[in-house]
Amino acid sequence: MHVAIIGNGIAGITCALEIRKRARHARISVISAESDHHWSRPALMYIYMGHMGYQQTKPYPDDFWKAQGIELVRGWVSEIDCTRRQLTVDGFQVMTWDKLVIATGSQPNKFGWPGQDLDRVFGMYSLQDLAAIERCSDGLRHAAIVGGGLIGIELAEMFHSRGIHVSFLVRETNYWNNILPDDEARLINDETRAHGIDLRLATELKEIVGNAEGQACAVIDSTGDRLEVGFVGLTAGVRPNIAAVRGSAIETGRGILVDQNLQTNVPGVFAVGDCAEIVTPEGQRNMIQAVWYTGRLQGVVAAQGICGTPTPYDPGIWFNAAKFWDLEYMVFGRVPSALDEQAGRGAESRYWQHSNGRHALRLVHEQGKVIGINVMGMRVRHKVCEAWIAAGASLKTVLEQWRTAHFDVEFSRRHDGEIRQAMRSAA
Repeated sequence: MHVAIIGNGIAGITCALEIRKRARHARISVISAESDHHWSRPALMYIYMGHMGYQQTKPYPDDFWKAQGIELVRGWVSEIDCTRRQLTVDGFQVMTWDKLVIATGSQPNKFGWPGQDLDRVFGMYSLQDLAAIERCSDGLRHAAIVGGGLIGIELAEMFHSRGIHVSFLVRETNYWNNILPDDEARLINDETRAHGIDLRLATELKEIVGNAEGQACAVIDSTGDRLEVGFVGLTAGVRPNIAAVRGSAIETGRGILVDQNLQTNVPGVFAVGDCAEIVTPEGQRNMIQAVWYTGRLQGVVAAQGICGTPTPYDPGIWFNAAKFWDLEYMVFGRVPSALDEQAGRGAESRYWQHSNGRHALRLVHEQGKVIGINVMGMRVRHKVCEAWIAAGASLKTVLEQWRTAHFDVEFSRRHDGEIRQAMRSAA
């Protein structure tokens, strides 16, 4: 059996390693045009900031893959022929396969802005993007970043680390408040401005202006302001990268359509990670989950199906973590950005925030059970919070047992009494 895997991110590499555990004699090929070896994408910003070198972002030594019998192929997949079960790499190299896994990840959104294809306008997703940003940074004094997502704030921190002034255009009224409730979003507003960033809320990009050399030299925003800049970062979210399957028999929607076993409409073809769109029962929105741990889990599920033990994908209780400058964030379960989304279901939210504006806790409960937890500026234990939600623990139980969730005990225990009082007295 020959398994070809397009993409060497966490989903594709996990799939390759899990197949090797289950099928010692299978031929496994991993194809990527981005890099020779798997590396940690969340570490991209730390390369630029000098905290890590590229070699340090690779979880495995370079000779690991040969020892595992996994063939690494550097190149672009330009065609997928599902009838002949063939891939064309770089327009000429033909590779046959018995099973195919598509793990091509995401690509930055572009919304047709005038000037979006000028030089010195990039997203920040790939090693090639990082190289382009590095090339543009020499002598750069002012950069504009468009879009209030996680990648945008990482790019702002990168430039800030080199003393480059940043104007940050965010169309929402608070940073990331399509995801976060307003209280938590305002904490990030304050943290961002405290670092000297020109954060422009409720402001959209209208045009990127180019110079005679075809390079971005200014942006015009929705207020009519013109900002003279030498770089524009487009970080208004990402979308599934499905270019590799265009023209093939593989069905797509927003992403590559897959069932609960992560199989496409073509027998023997799977899709995993950011590029996969999981079809849900009628009436529900199909699911795209573009975070590290779900990509890893999907790689395991696809490997199980390829090796003869199909297992439905179950992401379990939602979890995510991020860092906004010096402000750490963790979420467990269901925490809507506005409780209006829960209308008619009896959901309530209790919120505590420290007077210093750097620590906060939100508990969302429904029908007497805690369904979601937001934590800002504190570290808590994943297993404890997940267990509360899985067991349907009451708000009273969670508050009484909150000390068991402390990760950083010496810091956190000082706030226990204040948290309980604020939560119990909340309307």
